[in-house]
Amino acid sequence: MFDFDPIRRHEISLPDHVAGAGLQREDLVRFTNEMIDTQLRLIDAIADADVTFVPSDPDAEDPFAANAEEASIAWTLGHVIVHVTASSEECCAQASLLARGVTVSGRCRYEVPWTDMQTGADLRHRLEESRRIRLAYLAAWPDTPHHDLTYTPYKAPHNCITRVMAGLYHDDEHLQQIAEIVRQARLAA
Repeated sequence: MFDFDPIRRHEISLPDHVAGAGLQREDLVRFTNEMIDTQLRLIDAIADADVTFVPSDPDAEDPFAANAEEASIAWTLGHVIVHVTASSEECCAQASLLARGVTVSGRCRYEVPWTDMQTGADLRHRLEESRRIRLAYLAAWPDTPHHDLTYTPYKAPHNCITRVMAGLYHDDEHLQQIAEIVRQARLAA
């Protein structure tokens, strides 16, 4: 997978790191498949009860929670999976627009209700559905993408390549959280 460590260490920005790597659409397809495969491996041996297991997370804080009651709850495995898939799908949707020369003017996010995730099969289905959605957005790119068109969701502008990589970076940031929830759930079983 792509090495996001220099970004985490604040040695380079995401747009600069991605630009320096010379990535193309085919790389994004490969990285997307690798990320989904990694997430599937992390949850491979879970029991259905692990999906709704509430881990210990004293630092839990979600400033974007749907309501105040959910702002400081520890996330279940189901919650994390729907969160990361929604974020990457949004990034791929925005990247598809940018690649086709269409200006992105804001968010385009839908997150499956995390409370709907009750079984390991639910999580595997959500991940495979997300793979299909993300790859479909990548397949919608023209042969000659508009790399010059950008969207600035945060401080630095993102072009179509950087936007997809932002979603994958976000996925990557949650891999340890997924592994830790699985570890705690297995210990509690």
